[in-house]
Amino acid sequence: MIARTAPRCQIPGWQRALAEAVTDPAELLKMLQLDPGLLPAAERAAALFGLRVPRSYLRRIPKGDPDDPLLRQVLPLGAELLAVPGFGPDPVGDAAATARPGLLHKYHGRALLITTGACAVHCRYCFRRQFPYGESRLGNEQWRQILDYLEADPEIDEVILSGGDPLVLSDRRLAELVESLNAVAQLKRLRIHSRVPLVLPERIDRDLLATLADSRLRQVLVLHANHPRELDAEVTNALAALRDVGIELLNQSVLLAGVNDRVATLAELSERLFDCGVLPYYLHLLDRVQGAAHFEVDEIKAKALVRALRERLPGYLVPRLVREQAGAASKTPLI
Repeated sequence: MIARTAPRCQIPGWQRALAEAVTDPAELLKMLQLDPGLLPAAERAAALFGLRVPRSYLRRIPKGDPDDPLLRQVLPLGAELLAVPGFGPDPVGDAAATARPGLLHKYHGRALLITTGACAVHCRYCFRRQFPYGESRLGNEQWRQILDYLEADPEIDEVILSGGDPLVLSDRRLAELVESLNAVAQLKRLRIHSRVPLVLPERIDRDLLATLADSRLRQVLVLHANHPRELDAEVTNALAALRDVGIELLNQSVLLAGVNDRVATLAELSERLFDCGVLPYYLHLLDRVQGAAHFEVDEIKAKALVRALRERLPGYLVPRLVREQAGAASKTPLI
């Protein structure tokens, strides 16, 4: 057990860092010495889906390069305003899979909790950028209904915490969720999907580690790293701390045009992840959410990239190329 040490009246450093995240497109362009001509389109795009980037993440981005792969993931662009056929508000069928407010049940044996609508970073390709979070708030009554649903289905043995990002919840709220799930007898595993260790590594502090360690459930944390430069020294230390309390670390990436759609980049990402104790897991084709069409890589190119990865890397470092399809019983393997 890891002792909690922070006084209750003290605001954790990660919360201060989160509050100080850049949310103004003009400030972002100025900080990174980008063309002010980008501002009108950035402001229009951010009005539809807000900008949020922690300053620690921005420090990894070189100045003056509008095509930088880390910047491309967070910079609002005019392309987000275009209506593209085949791209819509609910690309993976979340609405149809809603079993209770805040609970999605898509796949056999697993259920997913929408723990919060908040994120530490607003990724411009986010498939839930138009999700109706206001309909999924977990009040006491909603939480009781969710627990009743889980307890009534003995085949559900794994719960996934998602959002938003579950690691932006306070330690108190996260501890309450974990404690309640511990009491559901048939549960074996707790899975957490999060970008926070990558974009706000200071969040992985002693109090969080104590909260996560205080569970009978086998825990898996699925990261969302898309580029090797996201894994700097501070992130590496945060991931080591998570491993030290017994959490299994996996990674799923999204294949994104202009970010990681090159064999060399994907190979370096897999190698870097493994160096950090993280196993590459999935490489997703883009979920076709409205506003993200400019990130799409077509399936033919995606398959060619994975074939080339197989020639370069051992099999355990090659993520499975998949697509998530609304109504399917699982992720759909593509190669």
